[in-house]
Amino acid sequence: MNLCDTRVRRVWKESNLKPHLSRTFKVSNDPHFAEKVIDVVGLYTNPTEDATVLCVDEKSQIQALDRTQKCLPLMRGYSETMTHDYERHGTTTLFAAYNVFNGTVIGNCMPRHRHQEWLKFLKQIDRETDADKQLHLIVDNYATHKHAKVKRWLSNHPRFHIHFTPTSSSWLNLVERWFGELTRKRIRRGTFRSVRAVIDAIMSFIKAHNQDSTPMLWTAKAAKIIEKVERARAVLQNVKQSASPH
Repeated sequence: MNLCDTRVRRVWKESNLKPHLSRTFKVSNDPHFAEKVIDVVGLYTNPTEDATVLCVDEKSQIQALDRTQKCLPLMRGYSETMTHDYERHGTTTLFAAYNVFNGTVIGNCMPRHRHQEWLKFLKQIDRETDADKQLHLIVDNYATHKHAKVKRWLSNHPRFHIHFTPTSSSWLNLVERWFGELTRKRIRRGTFRSVRAVIDAIMSFIKAHNQDSTPMLWTAKAAKIIEKVERARAVLQNVKQSASPH
């Protein structure tokens, strides 16, 4: 039986099916997923009084993009309009440390993101934080964060405590949410004719943010997160078994 397009669309609508839409996901396979989640969430929800918790990461390959023609401004009845193409003027990498307690950010832009730059940023954190405070840094599993020279420096600075998020779990690091704000509010709609221009824009954004910062409130319980991931793993396993030949 041949079905017309109208009937197919009606069936999709009645069944609330949207085949034109899709979402992405990635379930962590880290064997220590549960203990790492409990560790990180514990720092968010029940920190010690003598500690400062910093969510730290790099936002790499931030491009200095300039539109090929002037943008048309927002006007009554018209949205802001810009060309779809652009000119590239280089990139920078933002190193950022988000303070969980007060929402302030320590930031620095560097040309690359090797262990040398990571060490330089750790030293900046050391200078710009209260020397009497223990520092708990939440970071991802990027090899730069585990370099031998980094480990040696950390061993000589015992107030630094590194907490690794599980693999494929960037959502667990609050600085990623702040990166999203930076992108939406300053980078995505900006036009930059040089790397220096995009760096100045980023640092100005950080300065303005710190003058009126509000900390993000973490509400998800570690047990709920672990339970949800275990359900997802079970679903994936069932799909895999169903798809495998008998």
